[in-house]
Amino acid sequence: MTSGSFVLFPWRRSAMRGFTLIELMVAMLLGLVVMAGVGSVFLSNQRVYRTNRALSDVQDSSRIAFELLARDIRNAGLTACSNNGRVSNVLNIGPANKGATWWGDWNNAIRGFEGNDPDVAAGTSARDRVAGTASLQLLGGDDTSYSVASHDSSGAQFTLNEASADPIAGDVFIVCDYDHAAIFKSSSYNAKAKTVGHATEGGNCTAGLGYPTSCDTANVYTFGANAYMTRLNVADWYIGVNGDGGTSLYRLGRSGGSPQRDEMVRGVTAMQLQYHQQDLAGDAFVTANKVTNWKNVTAVRVTLTMRSDDPRSGTNNAPISRQFTATTTLRNRVP
Repeated sequence: MTSGSFVLFPWRRSAMRGFTLIELMVAMLLGLVVMAGVGSVFLSNQRVYRTNRALSDVQDSSRIAFELLARDIRNAGLTACSNNGRVSNVLNIGPANKGATWWGDWNNAIRGFEGNDPDVAAGTSARDRVAGTASLQLLGGDDTSYSVASHDSSGAQFTLNEASADPIAGDVFIVCDYDHAAIFKSSSYNAKAKTVGHATEGGNCTAGLGYPTSCDTANVYTFGANAYMTRLNVADWYIGVNGDGGTSLYRLGRSGGSPQRDEMVRGVTAMQLQYHQQDLAGDAFVTANKVTNWKNVTAVRVTLTMRSDDPRSGTNNAPISRQFTATTTLRNRVP
């Protein structure tokens, strides 16, 4: 060091030197390798998450679909008193009055089709049935029953033990006791008075509810106290076109008024139905076109094909598709 100036020592200049271009390029390359590895792990985890979520959605949807289907299948042909063999049907649309509406005929408690359901037309619009797909019609008592306090057969009116806002005028009911069951359409309902009418003006061929059914004579029968009353559960299950251009499991049902089509579960692309007929040889399940007597069908095997909403959740960026099968027996036909 000299007066008035400073001289840097060589080791000082070496310590202040930066990275060389080669060192910088090597560092950047290593950084890119690390980032690529992290990105690959992230994308892989994201894909696994999407796949697992799609699988979970498919399984949840199938569980809901089978639960809804099983409820209607179990109750097919069932009255609250389990005397489905003795049923009077006074509906105007019933067979006793030469009616042909399917849900007005108790003989259609269960009936399947292999793609030719005449009551749900096939088409390409929303809620239309997909052409060539199987469908299943079911009739039975609803899960909720009401206790009868008294029955004024001359006045064609029931009085219930409990008030409820569920029944409405125009609903179809099944009333039963130890002797028989009767199907009628309510001509009136008063929630406060707890009364349900069954006059001919309500859509019945007669006000008499005796067995066997007679539309030509009154055939009056008085149901006793503590008889049970349920609403008629109507269901026609099919695969239909939804509003987004996909397919869903639909249910044509009725609760008062006219039957309406409701979308139940999305992502159902196919439904296969097989039936066990107890008077056929063996325990094999057959398709609808091989059932010879629907009154002897004791169980239904349903196979649903489910597809995920995520169109790229499966392999090759395709949606996940799975098949699920469940067998349900009819309660009133199990020995």
